[in-house]
Amino acid sequence: MAGVVELISYPVKGCAGTSVAEAVVTRAGLAHDRSFMVVSDEGVYRTQRRDPRLAVIRPDLTPDGRRLTLRAPGHDELTLDVDSSGPRRPVDLFGAPFTGIDQGDAVAAWLTGVLGAPSRLVRVPPEHDRVVAGRTPGASGYADSSALHLMSRATLAALNERLAARGAAPLPMSRFRPNVVVDGWSEPHTEDRAERLTIGDAELAYAKLAIRCAVTLVDQERGARSGPEPLRTLATYRRAAQGGVALGAKFSVLRTGKVSVGDDVTVEEWTESEL
Repeated sequence: MAGVVELISYPVKGCAGTSVAEAVVTRAGLAHDRSFMVVSDEGVYRTQRRDPRLAVIRPDLTPDGRRLTLRAPGHDELTLDVDSSGPRRPVDLFGAPFTGIDQGDAVAAWLTGVLGAPSRLVRVPPEHDRVVAGRTPGASGYADSSALHLMSRATLAALNERLAARGAAPLPMSRFRPNVVVDGWSEPHTEDRAERLTIGDAELAYAKLAIRCAVTLVDQERGARSGPEPLRTLATYRRAAQGGVALGAKFSVLRTGKVSVGDDVTVEEWTESEL
């Protein structure tokens, strides 16, 4: 039986994740996941693709979402009361217009100091209504696409075997920034074929393959790019029909509810892989 071995939430888009023992799955994914975003002064989203030092920023959000603490090496920690009702400002996410609630000058100055570029922090407003396309469309906060990213240990192990054959070092799961890590599937890429599955009280439906980008080149501990892997090796066996290379899968939420590390992952319906 496959089961959940890790749950990771990323309160601030692009910043470090936090492993949790349990979480509530909302329509937009794990509660508070990607509910904050770092933007330029002009409101354009920041990403590890261009700002790899985002990876060294470690957010700690209280369960009620009201207080956020940020930590980064060489900088004093900063704690702020989250503003969830202030004025909205326009923000740009992959060229699409949304709005965000600016969290103030103190955190803006802190982020600017860590990243070395003028930056501000915005929060998803309560009325945020973003639907992401996929085989099963679904809601999403400031995530790149769908609500939940799921990846199995078998999938990572298969990649690391290929890396080893090329003389490259193995990569940790953190390079791929999943929300749900599954163990117990004997075959790699089983997540690609899970059309509908249940975990704890939640029910998920397959949305799309996880197309990998330059974020996977970033060493998540150092906040710096580290060579051509895994994209170079993935290009030899995981090319997707729509372009790019794929590893892991994205899911939309059909039924909300509590999930926990140790929960069984039960596939209710299987399909053919898109790859």
